[in-house]
Amino acid sequence: MPSTTNLTRRRFLHLAGGAAAVPLLSARALAQGYPTRPVRVVVGYPAGGSNDTLARMIGPWLSDRLGHPFIVENRPGAGNNIATEAVVRASADGHTLLVVDAANAINTTLYDKLNFNFARDIAPVAGLMDIPLVLSVNPSIPARTIPEFISYARANPAKVSMASAGHGHPSHVSGELFKSMTGVDLVHVPYRGGAPAVTDLLGGHVDVFFGLLSTMIEHVRAGKVRALAVTSAARSEALPDVPTVGEFVQGYEATSWLGIGAPSHTPAEIIDTLNREVNAGLADPGMRSRFAGIGGTPLALSPADFSKLILHETEKWGRVVRAANIKPA
Repeated sequence: MPSTTNLTRRRFLHLAGGAAAVPLLSARALAQGYPTRPVRVVVGYPAGGSNDTLARMIGPWLSDRLGHPFIVENRPGAGNNIATEAVVRASADGHTLLVVDAANAINTTLYDKLNFNFARDIAPVAGLMDIPLVLSVNPSIPARTIPEFISYARANPAKVSMASAGHGHPSHVSGELFKSMTGVDLVHVPYRGGAPAVTDLLGGHVDVFFGLLSTMIEHVRAGKVRALAVTSAARSEALPDVPTVGEFVQGYEATSWLGIGAPSHTPAEIIDTLNREVNAGLADPGMRSRFAGIGGTPLALSPADFSKLILHETEKWGRVVRAANIKPA
């Protein structure tokens, strides 16, 4: 006959095993019924920008596929840090999502202290879009090609002004990467966003701007600025006659990307559901056409591959931020 001690031990192990299974069963049950209410999609920038526009494209798709509204909530400030912190502190149940972007990878090194650890506290869910930047100059600059621009900048050290949408913005670090790889001396002029930077580029108050293709494409097509090159590895279908920087500066590549993240510990089943539905949207011809209209390429990735992209970008831009000694404003 088993001893009282053995019976007690067996009972404890049985109860412990059951207790361990409860979170797993709860997570699966939550995922099977997901979503159970409206989902917040938090955007760290004002309405009208690329992040906001993209969120309002994918939101209705997810609403139709999953049966509950996906509502965009704008929480601008600090280069997406305010929105990120709000999502980090939200319940990990898939009902609060974040539009993550290249700024999140850059901010990891740019800011000495953050109230969160992006790599630890945000779970990658799905990619959305990859957006090239366009190295554009005011028409008063005589250069018409990248080699001519490099020669012009070298002949005029510290006299060519380079606008950016802010300290540490992709438009800034892309320019710093170009400077380091070509040895040119451009004077950084930061603005509070891409719109005022474009305004001053059009007005001739600054000379060059590494602007998002979605921001610059209409100005390029109208001939108001001169596009010397796109920063992506391959030419853009939206501007097929514009070469890449890499065609002249070997190894140069820089893009701004966007995706969806969730609080860490969000059940894998929920992440997989969101990933599947987002990727279905990215494969939809109508959605792809809308992406192309703003100069973007769909970025269909698994959660694991999206995580690898974020890690690579964090390391890449960390080196640039440290080398150029970039600090937040």
